[in-house]
Amino acid sequence: MNFTRRLIFNLLFFVLLLLVLAMLGAGDRTRPLLERTTLVIAPEGSLVEQFSSDPATRAINKAFGSDVAEVQLRDLLRALDAAREDERIERVGLRLDHLGGGGMASRRELAAAVARLRESGKQVIAFGEGMTQDQYLIAAEADEIYLDPMGGLLLEGLGRYRQYYREGLEDKLGVDMHLFKVGQYKSAAEPFVLDAASPESKQADLFWMNDLWQRYLGDVAQAREVTPQQLAQGIAQLPERIAAVDGDLARYALQQQLVDGLMTREQVDDLLAERGMADEDAEGGFRQVGLDGYLGHIDRAIKAADVRPQVAVVVAEGAITGGEQPPGSIGGVSTAALLRAARDDEDVSALVLRVDSPGGEVFASEQIRREVVALREAGKPVVVSMGDLAASGGYWISMDADRIYADASTITGSIGIFGLFPTIPRALEKIGVSTDGVSTTEFAGAFDITRPLDPEVGQVIQSVIEKGYRDFTGKVAAAREQPIAQIEAVAQGRVWSGAQARQHGLVDELGGLQAAIADAARRVDLEEGDYQLRYIEKQATPFERFFGGLAESRVGSAWLGESALARSLLARALPQTAQDLRFLEAAIEPTRGVPVKALAYCFCGL
Repeated sequence: MNFTRRLIFNLLFFVLLLLVLAMLGAGDRTRPLLERTTLVIAPEGSLVEQFSSDPATRAINKAFGSDVAEVQLRDLLRALDAAREDERIERVGLRLDHLGGGGMASRRELAAAVARLRESGKQVIAFGEGMTQDQYLIAAEADEIYLDPMGGLLLEGLGRYRQYYREGLEDKLGVDMHLFKVGQYKSAAEPFVLDAASPESKQADLFWMNDLWQRYLGDVAQAREVTPQQLAQGIAQLPERIAAVDGDLARYALQQQLVDGLMTREQVDDLLAERGMADEDAEGGFRQVGLDGYLGHIDRAIKAADVRPQVAVVVAEGAITGGEQPPGSIGGVSTAALLRAARDDEDVSALVLRVDSPGGEVFASEQIRREVVALREAGKPVVVSMGDLAASGGYWISMDADRIYADASTITGSIGIFGLFPTIPRALEKIGVSTDGVSTTEFAGAFDITRPLDPEVGQVIQSVIEKGYRDFTGKVAAAREQPIAQIEAVAQGRVWSGAQARQHGLVDELGGLQAAIADAARRVDLEEGDYQLRYIEKQATPFERFFGGLAESRVGSAWLGESALARSLLARALPQTAQDLRFLEAAIEPTRGVPVKALAYCFCGL
């Protein structure tokens, strides 16, 4: 009893101590935003639609000095758009060296935001110690681009190569992968049953990839005031042109008019200090604010009590699997619950479903689609905004919206179904293990992966997959108000770019997230300024909010960063996010009454 008493008092004391520290450090850490400030956008991490960790974990990682692994697209867009009207922001510096991830559509949306900023009269200066062609698509819209003299920049084109495992699985390990599919171009499972891509897969992939690449060349050429032919010729003659500058990739970029000059970071900082407001005490020697600091200013400017109608956004990012899933992935139950919350919320007038998904389980996709239909039946319009990828199951959850928006370089379509069923008797035989027994019927135990697959069982599975495909095409035809034959002509698992999908009637309009939000608002007679935008996401627990606020405070961040005891206690207290099972591992797990899952998935990202 004495031990229990001391333990309780110690725990209470510790909690009280944390509360005191949080209150002491609860002051605003953001510095005042002064006139003639340069906004420096230097994101670090993968470009995502939604964070995959809770706020407390992110805040504590920052306090510990850990690298930020993710950057939300919406945060970059709202910072760039806010800077256009902010008189305190004189110019913007872009440093994209550490921005990774994202697809062509996301990067084009960022590039468009940079172009809008430049057109507003705000100067944009981009700098990189080295740039990928993905980063360059955004930087190309700047007024001036500078590259480190020891850096490099190459435009090389688009490519997508995958590993093929048939020989390793079948010949080496003795695992037989049985593929059941509908769709001539449905190639997602080919790596498990072939040694190389099928001709149909190569034909379809090259068709949409060429469309994306030509658009990339057009975007860069327009921004840099050159022609797409000049850029293409530079790639075709790459070996000779690189040799002509003695292998100097920075000089090559300058000669190709991809950049405006070669400077070190210190020289660019001097340039920004010369053009802006010099400040010897500031990093780089000029008055500046970073992305996080500027977002803090934006957030504080939002009124605490806003009674305007809401246009809600639900993000559906990642593979679609059943049940409850964490942010950054899509769960049949969890994502449907977010849509249901929007339907039940009287303050929500319309909804935008932001989709960035290669698809996944058919049943989970159907759970989400039903909630989209229920929202519309409740009188709340639903507009889909497709991000980088909205294919297969990603299209399934999109098709019943009032309107579908996609970027011209979005990857979508892939209307097809497949199922995988492995059998391992040959693998077991290699180690001297066999399977035997009895059953009361021919099909009892027929789905045991340790037994060979009976052809009649294969026929059952194929029938289930074909039914799934009929459901898919039938629902698309009904949602898009087109004949089945017309949908069948663009289905068969074939992948399309957003521009191609619009030509075939799978997408209604070309545009980004802002266009979709404006459309949803107009459907309930709301103009810009008449509504507030709200993201509906899983709410942080009180525990997460407490530690998140503590970690973001001055005293709290210093304490967490220095205290080994704090690190140890938090490591035990905070739940660790388990790694998601690989999609195909989850796909072959049987569910109740379904020995083989029907999958609507597309391995079609870049």
